[in-house]
Amino acid sequence: MNPTSSLAAPGTGRTPSAPTGCGAAADRGRADVSGRERLAALVQRQGVLAVLLLVVLIASFVYPTFATLDNARGVTVQASFLAVVALGMTLVIITGGIDLSVGSVFALGGVLAAWASPWGILPALLVPLAACGAIGLINGLLIARAGMAPFIVTLASLLGARGLLLALTDEGATTYLVPKGSAFAELGQGSIGGFGYPILLALALFAAGGLVLQRTSFGQTLFAVGGSSDAATLMGLPVARAKVTVYLLSGLLAGLAGAVNAARLSSGVTIIGAGMELDAIAAVVIGGTLLVGGAGSVSGTLWGVLLLAVIQNLINQIGTLNSSYQSVVSGGFLILVVVAQRYLSRSRSTV
Repeated sequence: MNPTSSLAAPGTGRTPSAPTGCGAAADRGRADVSGRERLAALVQRQGVLAVLLLVVLIASFVYPTFATLDNARGVTVQASFLAVVALGMTLVIITGGIDLSVGSVFALGGVLAAWASPWGILPALLVPLAACGAIGLINGLLIARAGMAPFIVTLASLLGARGLLLALTDEGATTYLVPKGSAFAELGQGSIGGFGYPILLALALFAAGGLVLQRTSFGQTLFAVGGSSDAATLMGLPVARAKVTVYLLSGLLAGLAGAVNAARLSSGVTIIGAGMELDAIAAVVIGGTLLVGGAGSVSGTLWGVLLLAVIQNLINQIGTLNSSYQSVVSGGFLILVVVAQRYLSRSRSTV
């Protein structure tokens, strides 16, 4: 009998060699599974950044005017307003909701800001924030307290905000102007180091949003609510309050973006904001936030916004294509991302 194949004598504390080998193989298997799961999670969260860098690299070689500082400033300024709106949308979608009203709220905020701007910078900011925040608060209360569907509630708010906008401007016949040289106009047109205040404002808001989402109990509550609202309730988390808060923040951020945009354009333009809610949703989903809720990041949303802005700029660089192709490309990206998210989620659930 081979002594190496025999079991150790009782009381020796030694284990058979075969089970030890099986245990090592199991450990390696678990390590491989964990590695694949981490890789899938990383791709789901930050894959859009790799795509953005690849597109920027290729565009820089193909179009010399793309990789210039002036072009970068133009792209980021244009993207900053959508970024602020998409930040609020990110918080809403993480909880499993949706906000279709942000485009109309954005336009309403701009008109109200321009209307109040002759009285100074504070009224120009506080009036749109109060009105747009009230719309967001009503959305949140109807969804969280009355149990109404987010799609229906925010669709009604979209129509209501657009109707109020048209009523304030006599069906678009009246355009309110921002006084030239005022402090409010400087907020939209000024810059530091060549980068406009809207860019700096968007970056500051995203930094704050990232800290809140990842480092506070409120942020963890949002993920829990999006993962399972019933389970979050059983855990004693303030589910209704969290939902009301995210819709309030979404309204405030959309109103703030509209106000700053009015300062940049020196007027309250009535025709802007149409379809902006779809762009915001696309940027959020392309950035890795799941539409079903429970997973997402503000950094991914920022990369998604920049990717859409770069695509629009490339279409302008080509010159032979009109802006309608941006919707085609954005839709294609959205479909690819949703399919990839479904595949990655399935891979993570089976490992």
